Amino acid sequence: MLTSQRKTLILDILRRDGQVIAKRVAEDFELSEDTIRRDLREMAAEGLLKRVHGGALPIAPDLPDFTARRDVASGVKARLGARAAEMVKAGQMVFLDGGTTTAEIVRHLPRDIAFTIATHSPTIAAELEHHPTAEVILCGGRLYKHSMVATGAVAMAAISALRPDLFFLGVTAAHPVHGFSTGDFEEAAIKRHIAQRSAETHVLLTAEKFDLVSPCTVLAVSDVAGLIVPAETPAERLQPYAELNVAIAAA
Repeated sequence: MLTSQRKTLILDILRRDGQVIAKRVAEDFELSEDTIRRDLREMAAEGLLKRVHGGALPIAPDLPDFTARRDVASGVKARLGARAAEMVKAGQMVFLDGGTTTAEIVRHLPRDIAFTIATHSPTIAAELEHHPTAEVILCGGRLYKHSMVATGAVAMAAISALRPDLFFLGVTAAHPVHGFSTGDFEEAAIKRHIAQRSAETHVLLTAEKFDLVSPCTVLAVSDVAGLIVPAETPAERLQPYAELNVAIAAA
């Protein structure tokens, strides 16, 4: 088997299983474990995976800061935001996570029914300044500037007083085995707390976030009610999530 063929198969295993165990792959390929470890070292150097003891894990690329992310896949984000906004009903409390995709929900919210938006993001709250029917609850705390959201004990306490009907969650990575994750421990804890307080959690995912793992786990796939994804997402990429009984809405 050629080296390039092995590496392609290794990536297939990584996408399918969420991890590569060097000993198991060596046995399956009928090769030495040293050969597989060399392949993994080379692939890690190429930025294709993250080497760990005994094998490898997927790797999520570093995200640019909040301002730089605003123009990334803006058309797709607008579609996802519009689809999410369609789910909002009169009288509901909806918790909006921070992020540029979530900001598109605000821009598509209905303007002829009354509802409440709760958020720990000052940028999301500011987007609602001129909305005619939305009541706004802004949860404060220590500002995590990368995502422009409040974190820490003060934010936790404020969120604990709420019981949202819907939570629209933003993450940096999604994987059917490792769940939804993000890059900051405190931010992940806040997201997880909001989900625990909410009746339903839905995740908006752009294409580049699939099959990746960021350092801090937020939720397992089975912990959310649904995904909102681009309509052009390949069916085989979505199948592992559907098998976990997660509703999938295309936009």
